[in-house]
Parts: sequence; C-alpha cells; structure tokens
Amino acid sequence: MKKLFIKTYGCQMNFYDSDHMSNLLNGHGYETSENIKEADLVILNTCHIRDKAAEKMYSDLGRIKKIYENNNLIKPIIAVAGCVAQAEGKEITKRSPWVDLVVGPQAYTELPKLLKKINEDSKKKEINLKFPEIPKFDHLNFDKKIGKVSDFVTIQEGCDKFCSFCVVPFTRGPEYSRSRKSILDEIKIMAQNGVKEIILLGQNVNAWRDNTNESKAYTLGHLIEDIAKIDEILSIRYTTSHPLDMDLELIKAHKNIDKLMPYLHLPIQSGSDNILKKMNRRHTAREYLKIIELVRKYCEDIAISSDFIVGHPGETNEDHKKTLDIINEVQFASSYSFMYSERPGTKSSEFGEIVDENIKKIRLHQIQSKLNHYQLAFNKNMEGLEFPILITDKNKNNQLLGRSPYNQTVYIDEENLPFKKHHEKLIGSMLDVKIIKSNQNSLLGSFTKNA
Repeated sequence: MKKLFIKTYGCQMNFYDSDHMSNLLNGHGYETSENIKEADLVILNTCHIRDKAAEKMYSDLGRIKKIYENNNLIKPIIAVAGCVAQAEGKEITKRSPWVDLVVGPQAYTELPKLLKKINEDSKKKEINLKFPEIPKFDHLNFDKKIGKVSDFVTIQEGCDKFCSFCVVPFTRGPEYSRSRKSILDEIKIMAQNGVKEIILLGQNVNAWRDNTNESKAYTLGHLIEDIAKIDEILSIRYTTSHPLDMDLELIKAHKNIDKLMPYLHLPIQSGSDNILKKMNRRHTAREYLKIIELVRKYCEDIAISSDFIVGHPGETNEDHKKTLDIINEVQFASSYSFMYSERPGTKSSEFGEIVDENIKKIRLHQIQSKLNHYQLAFNKNMEGLEFPILITDKNKNNQLLGRSPYNQTVYIDEENLPFKKHHEKLIGSMLDVKIIKSNQNSLLGSFTKNA
C-alpha cells in the first residue's frame, strides 16, 4: 500500500476530518504513516482560527519541500486541506507551486477522484473548494478504527452568526445539521468498536436540529437522550455552544441525563455590551448571565468555561473592565483567551480604532491572571472528592489518564495503581478515583478501591 502522512492543525473538528480522510483513503490503497520521508501523499489539514495561520502553513510547505530536496527523495503528492485551503485557494499553488492539490473542508470526500486525476497527469493542479449539494457525511465510511476510548463526532458544521471577527462562515459555509439517523448510526458503530465516550462537535453545536421531521422539534437535548440509551457509551460531552442557541431542552438534559457530563463551554468573548455589539454577537452581557443562572438552576455543580478576545477594535479601558467584572461574576472553571488579530475578509478587519499591541498584552495578562485564579480555585475544590473517571490512555510517565466530569485532565500515578503489571487493561474502564492534589491545569488522583 502507498503511504499517507497527515499533519492536522487546530480544532477538534479538523482531527475528526483527518480521521475520515485516512479512513477514506485507506479504501483506495493508502495506509497512514508517521514518517513523512516515506510518504506517497502528504496532507496538511489546516485551521484558520489562530493568528497567522496561512503564514504558518506556507512555512511548513517550505520545510516539506526541503525534506525531499535535501534527502534526494522523490516528491510525493502534496495536498492542502481545511479552512486555510478554503480561504487561500489558488494562492497556495501560486506561492508554493510544489503543492499539487487544494481541497476545502466540505469537499475532501472528492480526494480519491482528485488524486486519480493527478496520477494521470502529474503536471495538473487540482483545486476543489465547492460546498457540495450532497453533504460530505453521506459519503463517509463510519467503520472507524478500533482503539480510541474517547472520540469525536461532528454533528453540525458552519455558522450563520457572522461574528465580525470570525472567518468560519466563509471557510465552513452556512450552518448544516447532520440527520439524527446518520449520527446515531455512526455512534453505534463506534460503540461496537470500543468507544466509550462521545464528544459531539460543531462550530455552533447547540444549533443542531434534526430536520427530517418538521412536525416535531428535535434538538441537541433530544439527541443526547438517544445517545445515552446506547449501553456501551458511558460518557457524553459537546462543544462549542453559542449563547443564542441554548434552549431549555439542552439545559434540562444536564439535570436528567447522568451520562452527560456537567460541563458547558459557552463563549462570551467580551463582558462589554459595546464590544459585543461591534462583534455582532447579538446578545448582551446581562442576557448571557441569565443563561448561566438558568443552567446553574438545573445543574448546580456544572463547570462553565468560555472564550475571550482581548483588544477587539474599539475596546476601551471601560470595556476591558467590564470583561474583568463578568469573569468575577461567573467565576469560570476554565477559559481560553487571545489577543485580537485581524482576519482578512471579516467585518472587524474594516474597523478603525485599532488597540495598541502593548495595551492588548497588558489587558490579556490581566484577564488571564483573573481566569487562572478562578480555575485554580475550582480545581482546589476537587481535592478529597471522588468521581467516576473513564480511563482513556497512558502517558510516557506511566500515568493513566482520564477526564473528570468537569473536563479537567486527571493523572493517576503508577504507585497508586492496583495490579501495576496489568494497568494497561484498565484503559476503557470507568473507575472511581479520589482527587488527592490539584494543579493549575490538571488533577492528580488515586483509585479508591481495587480495579
């Protein structure tokens, strides 16, 4: 078989897509390799969310070219996939003419056909950035490889919100929800293949709707209820949600469905109504807080996390203070925070009132210090508590790994393991773990009884 090397950038959805690219190409004579020097096909599956994403991709393409030139190796077919591919298009083959193939995130099911054309004419460049009429999920083979205890399932893609700072509507297209049947069929196959935890993915995952039955509203809360009925699935999580799509059915699911973990990632981006309006978030800070209040009413111990963009055009010291205020009010269990960076083609890139880089750095430091304070306090509250933890892996330090119900990484040291010689057999088991120590970003635990 030919060798396939894939490098995946960015979000969890990209890792899901890369898995399916590998699965798809495996049926056309390619097996995955971690050695780029032996590859017959190299795919860079790119992400456009982080700063300077395109330049990082071009740098990697330059390094890949040198690998083959410096080692006198035959150049493989080189492909760029994902959101940067969608955004840059023909510019990629213009700047890096050794790239043979550019394919967008909705069109990668066309890879076998595109590769066939390139093999028939090695001088031909193939570019496919279409949004197909027949969704890509209808073409995928869901007979996944055995081995992942915790795995992702994309249920929704694209976005109709058009936040002023975001490229997703342009790179992933409009909001699209997979059918309930397609999702459940995939998860049942995954369960048969050893998957114990499902993480549902979407750009706006809680915007998911099943449109096959117009007479009955069937939303994410209903879907989670159906997934929970699959005996082999022990844990369910989902990300990322939008405040506008938090419905009562989903909120109630956190109270009524034991397999749904008490964790909600709900980005607000800023605590200032002025900046939220500039961002086109279409909700106020007070409306966001009302959602948090309702979520905690139904699930008192739920962990809330968020995203923050610091230094959006027009952000004043008063706007920044309001963001600090909302962090103090919600006391997030964890969060991600970034300095604003311009994305070509977005509305924010047309705004004036650019915030000075040094001011952005100071504000980011203040926000991260505040977020870290509450995250550490939340983690400290875990000490002495016992949780059922799904053991998902083992690291190079011989520690077993899992995630708490609240999404913290939990490490279990070898000296705390029963039957040390056989502890790898514990991977895939849901076991009671007592938290004995907390850190900024993780917890240390021990088994409360022999496993």
